[in-house]
Amino acid sequence: MAATSLGVAKEVPKIVWNEAQHKFETEDKKAYVQYVLRNNGKAMDLVHTYVPSSMRGLGMASHLCVAAFNHAKSHSLSIIPTCSYLLGFD
Repeated sequence: MAATSLGVAKEVPKIVWNEAQHKFETEDKKAYVQYVLRNNGKAMDLVHTYVPSSMRGLGMASHLCVAAFNHAKSHSLSIIPTCSYLLGFD
């Protein structure tokens, strides 16, 4: 658990790698970031992020993307940020 600015603990969701479907998703499979491997499997193109309305505003898309970034880093993969969620960052 992580502390928030109010000192109240906030649970970090568990993100699961679904290799067969090329997704990083919440355990309940409701929120996910989908990817396509490119450059002969050397780059992970993050193509779509989905978070249902019931989970929005909780930083879920960020948690999903961080899981994908960490995976890419640990597997020496480059990231291609095609998803509009990722394109919103400078």
